[in-house]
Amino acid sequence: MATRLVLAELAAAYRERSGVVVDIESVGGVDAAKRVAAGEPFDVVLLASDAIDQLEAAGHVVAGSRVDLFRSGVAVAIRSGAPAPDIASEEALKRAVLAARSISLSTGPSGVALAKLFQRWGIAGDIAPRMVQAPPGVPVGTLVAAGEVELGFQQWSELMHLEGIQVLGALPEPVKIVTTFSGAVCAASTQGAAVRDLLQYFASSGVEETKRRHGMEPA
Repeated sequence: MATRLVLAELAAAYRERSGVVVDIESVGGVDAAKRVAAGEPFDVVLLASDAIDQLEAAGHVVAGSRVDLFRSGVAVAIRSGAPAPDIASEEALKRAVLAARSISLSTGPSGVALAKLFQRWGIAGDIAPRMVQAPPGVPVGTLVAAGEVELGFQQWSELMHLEGIQVLGALPEPVKIVTTFSGAVCAASTQGAAVRDLLQYFASSGVEETKRRHGMEPA
């Protein structure tokens, strides 16, 4: 879901350039990986790079076809108008998490990384009763905007376009979390050459500004 808007724009630009229609279905990363692993007839899959590697190891994507496309950082959000906690340092972020009445993470790679961070801090047990799990495919920011969550963590690209929230910024440098999103040819595809051309376009220097406009950096 972190790549939903940027992929829609890139697919439209690719169609204009090549005449090829690309139909992209955006779902939660966990669901996407499961569907590819189940053999659904997709041509291309775009996920966090480690998820692509797992699919490749299991034979669900073509070996060696992975192309890194985007680098996306995790940001912190609160409801618009709420008091803004200090997150400028690792210690300040830890205090903000401990003070929050409710916290939400995504089910994607950023959520996994944050859970490990909370465990390293030794606070996972303390905050467990206050954790609100966003369902797969549901942006954490929508829970924040609705007042269901006080402190939300998710990819910056998923938070930046939502109304009703204030994005405080990225995680401080010592605990910064950046996910690389990649694409690969699905083993079920019969259009390998076309997919490789698409991924080459998505990785090209000519679309870097589009990526940055959606809160991402080129990989």
